[in-house]
Amino acid sequence: MAEVLLCQRNDLESGTARRFDHEGTRIALARVGDQFFAIGDRCSHEDFSLSLGAVHVDTCEIECERHGASFDLTSGAAVSFPATVPVATYEVIVDGDDVKVVLP
Repeated sequence: MAEVLLCQRNDLESGTARRFDHEGTRIALARVGDQFFAIGDRCSHEDFSLSLGAVHVDTCEIECERHGASFDLTSGAAVSFPATVPVATYEVIVDGDDVKVVLP
């Protein structure tokens, strides 16, 4: 496992997401309040970037901009159609101002 630095804490506002690529892994990093969540950045319904979608702070979900499928940011579970398959989740470490993700 490897810790990979993605950004600084203040680089991402609450209610937003951003895409990061590391050695072939696409990651959508989302911020909800002071918490950060990292999930696979490919909608399981269709290969579309989840980081382009809306982050729903009240439900801790991200919605695919293409067809409206939503995913739980804590588990990666598909919570609305047309997606039915979960996406990967990754551990996030906040170390001071550094936001890192743990990749296998």
